[in-house]
Amino acid sequence: MTGLIIGFCTFLIIGLFHPLVIKGEYYFGVRVWWAFLVAGVMALAASLWVRGVIVSSLLGVSGFTCLWSIHEVFAQRRRVEKGWFPKKDK
Repeated sequence: MTGLIIGFCTFLIIGLFHPLVIKGEYYFGVRVWWAFLVAGVMALAASLWVRGVIVSSLLGVSGFTCLWSIHEVFAQRRRVEKGWFPKKDK
């Protein structure tokens, strides 16, 4: 069951980060990458200290998803420039 729980929660975490990247870039621009960096490093550090396999794994997944989101924020900016997503009016 542990693998199924981790797999399902990983699916939910990744699914949650798609709108977070889109909304974060929309409201804050690419400056939001700092928040993803800090959250990612904190989650990865916490995953080293937590004893439970499931919680530690999910913190690791969340941490690396945050770090991957940094790349996605800059990719989202390019998608907005191409007109694929709405641009926020100044």
